[in-house]
Amino acid sequence: MRRSAVVAVVTASLALGGGAGAAAWGTQQRQAADGRHDAAVARVDAARGAARDDHEARTALVATADVARATDLLDDARGALDAAVAQARQTLDDSAGQVGDDDAPRGALAAQLEAAEQVASSASPARARALTADVAGAEQAVRDAVAAEQARVAAAQAAARAARGRAAPSAAPDPGRGATSARCTTTYSGPSFYTSVPTEGGDGSNGRLPASALTAVSWTADSRGTPFYLRSDAAAALERLNAAFRAALGHDLALDLTYRDLDTQVAMRAALGSVAAVPGTSSHGTGLAIDVPELPCDYGWDSAARAWLVAHGPAYGWVSPAWARQAGSNPEYWHYEYRG
Repeated sequence: MRRSAVVAVVTASLALGGGAGAAAWGTQQRQAADGRHDAAVARVDAARGAARDDHEARTALVATADVARATDLLDDARGALDAAVAQARQTLDDSAGQVGDDDAPRGALAAQLEAAEQVASSASPARARALTADVAGAEQAVRDAVAAEQARVAAAQAAARAARGRAAPSAAPDPGRGATSARCTTTYSGPSFYTSVPTEGGDGSNGRLPASALTAVSWTADSRGTPFYLRSDAAAALERLNAAFRAALGHDLALDLTYRDLDTQVAMRAALGSVAAVPGTSSHGTGLAIDVPELPCDYGWDSAARAWLVAHGPAYGWVSPAWARQAGSNPEYWHYEYRG
């Protein structure tokens, strides 16, 4: 009996001890599992945070690029509008008194310019492009009106000459200053001057243009064989103008003077007085001006050549400036300038 009780006590003790050990092992396992779970959650959170940061960075980069593109688009549209307004304003000024009795095209252009100038600094890209098109259309209407009036005047003059039995314009006017055509004597009576060659060692200032800045036109030279030099972009534009001029009138544009160096400017001022520009200020000194021969019947106010040049020259960047027009401050029918 006593032995059975001892065995029971020992068995119970072993059972209790084994249960405690199993419980302790289960707790450790749960703690390890919890740790692995927490670590996994931390890794997922870190990955999500990295993805979120990457998305935000890409979004910010795209937004910055969009702003830059939008700014460039706006700048381009407004810049084009500013250029169109400036050119149209020049056309409006130069066309004063050049459209006959119907001044409606100039009035329409003035209205378009006023509308454009009021909103130019705040217009959206779409609005700026629309205004640019409107201004360009109104400007072209003025140019067409000038061309029509010039053609009308030229036709009337031709008819008047025919009625008086005068000869038709010569096909190829003499390009030399002081020379005469078959019908007309030059209006120039001063000493002879000639176009200038590039200035050796020139610094690029007025009347001191080096060879690197100038290009000779291809179709003519002066009476001494000196090429007619202009600033390279102006020369290229004049080449294109001459091709159109020849197609329309049947002969090349005659030239008298182009680039004028400072020494020549000084000599002309001394010989001609205030008729010549102050040395260092002549548009010829920049390589951006030409003089055609001073032959009134070939290139004068009522000539077909001048009518064509005034009407079509601006399309190639060449204009008769307002001051040189017949009602200008210093009328010179032979003078034209490159405005680009």
